[in-house]
Formats: sequence, C-alpha cells, structure tokens
Amino acid sequence: MTKGILGRKVGTTQIFHEDGTAIPVTVLEVGPCHVLQVKTVERDGYEAVQLGYLDKPRRLASRSERGQVAAISSKRSKALSAAGVEASAKPNCEPKRFIREFRNHAAAEIGSVITAAIFDEIQAVDVTGTSKGRGFSGVMKRHNFSGQRATHGVKKCHRHAGGTSMATYPGRVFKGQKMAGRYGGTRTTVRNLKVAKVDAENNLLLVRGAVPGPNGGFVIVRATNKVG
Repeated sequence: MTKGILGRKVGTTQIFHEDGTAIPVTVLEVGPCHVLQVKTVERDGYEAVQLGYLDKPRRLASRSERGQVAAISSKRSKALSAAGVEASAKPNCEPKRFIREFRNHAAAEIGSVITAAIFDEIQAVDVTGTSKGRGFSGVMKRHNFSGQRATHGVKKCHRHAGGTSMATYPGRVFKGQKMAGRYGGTRTTVRNLKVAKVDAENNLLLVRGAVPGPNGGFVIVRATNKVG
C-alpha cells in the first residue's frame, strides 16, 4: 500500500551529522491531513483515498466545499433520504485548501488524520510540486544554450539560438526543437529524495536535496517505489 501525505515547502537549511558533516535539506511541513473520501470500485469505478490539507475559512468556502466535509441540508439530500438512499459519510472537519487523491493508500477510514509519523520507517520519498514559473524565456536560460560568439561578425544577436533546421530538404523544423518559450510553472516530481529527519511533533519532514516550487508552495509527498 502507498504511503502519502500533503504539505507545503517551508525552505532550505542544513543539518549536521555527529561527525560534523553538513547535509543540505529542504524542510517540508506535512500534515495533519484529513481523509475526506474513500473511493471504491463499486461506487466510483476505482479505488482511491482523498486527502485534504490546511483548513480553509468557511466564509471563503463554497457550499459544495462545505458539503464535502460536513452534512448540510438541501433539497437533494432530503429527496435522497426520503427515497431511502443512505448519505455518504462525512469527515466532519473544516474545508480544506489543498485536496488530492492517492491510489492504493494505506489509510481507509473517512475522518481519520494522517501525520508525518507515517514516514518514520521510510528511507526515501518522491515529492511533487509546481515548479517556479519563469515566463517566456530565451534558449540560453531555458535550455542552457551557449549563445553566439561575442566577436568576429556577430552583431546584436549574441543570445540568439542560431539555426533551427536544414536546407531545402526537409525544408521544415522538426517537432521538439529546442527554442525559446514558456519556462517553468509545470507539475514536477523529484524522485528518491532521502529522508534526513522526521519531526512528527511539529509535522516537519526534512529531505536531502531540492524540492520544486517556491517557499510556501503545496507539495505531494509519497514513499518512493524506486529501487536503488
């Protein structure tokens, strides 16, 4: 079964081994997460567990968001009740800001709370987040091109890409050619990050290495399935 949790990136720092070796780590605030829904094959066509992280003020939550976590009276609910349809269980918690689903998750009870303690015996994790958006960027920044020469006839095109295709044949630019374009702001996963420390009391997880996204950005943390 998969072990996973939601959280956000706090920032980077370093910790020290007993021998004085410095280890660069990224601090993640993970959990507590409530189990909002448990999807089943009979009802939903697939199995999954839906987790929610970080309370959202009710004044900012829509009616559907409030109804997801607590029973609210409505014409539809009254009609279903009168028809003998059993209402789905509710976690009875506050609406959440960040909600994601996990397939084959270890948790299977609506309303239960998941904390950083689930990673106590985990050696490495995969972290998914949204990378920093850098807008429309040139090839030197986006693809690490070296650019044109600084002398000998190069005039006002030092950062240009240069040639992008062939001559008469094939007479076109191949798909996937590296060019300037939108850089960053995409879903990114960094795999097999070693767990340096788990602080279940403060809901902190320290992983060795870099995590995508800015400080404060939401992340999904799973126990890695990568071997080696």
